[in-house]
Amino acid sequence: MSTQSRHPLSWIPTTWFAMGLPNLVLGGTIASLLYKSLGYTDAQIAFWTGLIVLPWSFKPLWGPFMELYKTKKFYIQLSQLACGLLFAAAVLSLYTSFFFPLSVTLFFLIAFFGATQDMAADGIYLSELSASQQARYVGWQGTFYNVAKLFSNGGMVFLAGILIPMLGDRDAWAIVLAIYACVMLLLGIYNRRVLPESSVQPSIQNAAQVWRTLKDVMVSFFQKKHIWAGILFIVLYRFAEGQGIKIMPLFLKASMEDGGLGLSESTVGLLTGIYGTAAFVLGSLAAGYFVSNKGLNRGTLLLLCAFFNLPFAAYAYLAFTQATSLWVIGAAIAVEHFGYGFGFIGIILFIMQQIAPGKYQMAHYAFGSAITYFGYTIASMISGAISDYLGYAQFFMWVLLSTIPAFLVSWLVPLKQKDAESQT
Repeated sequence: MSTQSRHPLSWIPTTWFAMGLPNLVLGGTIASLLYKSLGYTDAQIAFWTGLIVLPWSFKPLWGPFMELYKTKKFYIQLSQLACGLLFAAAVLSLYTSFFFPLSVTLFFLIAFFGATQDMAADGIYLSELSASQQARYVGWQGTFYNVAKLFSNGGMVFLAGILIPMLGDRDAWAIVLAIYACVMLLLGIYNRRVLPESSVQPSIQNAAQVWRTLKDVMVSFFQKKHIWAGILFIVLYRFAEGQGIKIMPLFLKASMEDGGLGLSESTVGLLTGIYGTAAFVLGSLAAGYFVSNKGLNRGTLLLLCAFFNLPFAAYAYLAFTQATSLWVIGAAIAVEHFGYGFGFIGIILFIMQQIAPGKYQMAHYAFGSAITYFGYTIASMISGAISDYLGYAQFFMWVLLSTIPAFLVSWLVPLKQKDAESQT
C-alpha cells in the first residue's frame, strides 16, 4: 500500500502522540519532578526548565528554511528518532558528575527537535488532507495529544513514584527516561512507514527567497492594527498561569516542613495525570460549545479569563491549609485543570480571529502562538525565585494578584469584529 493511500488514522494518532511527549516531559511535570527529587531548588528548576522549552517560542524563525530541503515526512521521522536518542543520552547523563548542565543541554536539543516535529506535522496535515478531511480528523489531534498527557503526567509520574522507593531516585528516573527513548524511537520507525510523502512541491526555491518572505511576514505582522495591544494581551493573559503551573508539581512534592503537601510521585501522577487530564478535557469541550454559541466578544473574553485565572485560588487554599485529604487535593487540582481547559480557548480564539487574519494567516498564527508561549516561558522562569523567597502559601497569593493584569487587558484590548479583510 502506498503512503498516499494509507488512511489518515494510520498516522495522525501516532504523530500527535509523539508531538505531545517532548513538550510534556520538558514543559510539564516530568523534568520538574526529576530535578526536585535530585535535590535542586525551585528557583533552579523553574529557570532552567523554562529556558529549555524556548525553541517552541522561536520555531517560526527556522520553519521556512525547512522548505528548502527534504520533505515534511523526513523532518518528522528525523525529529522522533533524534528525540529518542537524546532521551537515551539523558539516561546516561544521570550517572555523570556533571548531570545538571549536560541534562539541560540534552533537553534543550530535544525541545528543538520537538518544535521542528510540530511544524512538520502541522504542515503535512494541511498539505496532504482536504478541507473536509482536516475538519473530520482534527478531533483526533487533541485526543492523542491528551493521551500523551495521560501517559506522561499520569503513567510515567506514577511509575516513578512506584520505582523510587525500590530503586532510588536516580535509577527510577533512568528507567522513566529510557521508556521515553524507546517510545520515541519506535514511533520514528513506525511513522517512517506510514506517513504520507509530500505531494506538494515547495514554493520556496532558495535561501534568499526564504529571507525575503520571512522579512515580509514579520514586517506585516507588526504593521497590523492594534498589534501591540494584542501582543500585550497574549503575554499578560498567561502571566499568572506561567508562574502557577510551573510551581504546582513542586509544591505537591515538597515536604510539609517546607510548606508543601508531601505527596509521592505516584500520587501526583494519579491526581494530575488522570483526574487533572479528565477535568482539562471536560473544560475544553465545555468551552468549545460555550464560545460557538456566544462568539468572541468582551463579555466572553472576560468570562474565559476568569475561568482561566481564578481557579489558582484552589492552590492558595491547599498551600495555606496544607490539606492532607486526597479528595480535597484532587478536587482542587480538578477545579484548576477544568478552568485551564475552559479558559485557554480564549487566547487561541484571540490569536486566530484578532491576530492571524490577513495575507500570511498561517504564519501570523504561528507568530502569535510563539509569542504567547514566550510570555508563558518568561513567567515560569522567574516563578521559582519568587516561590523560594515567599514560600508556597504567599506565592500562590502572589499568583492570584498576578491575574489582575490579565483581567485589565481582557477588558481593554480592542476587539475587531468581521473585519479581517482590513488587517494586513
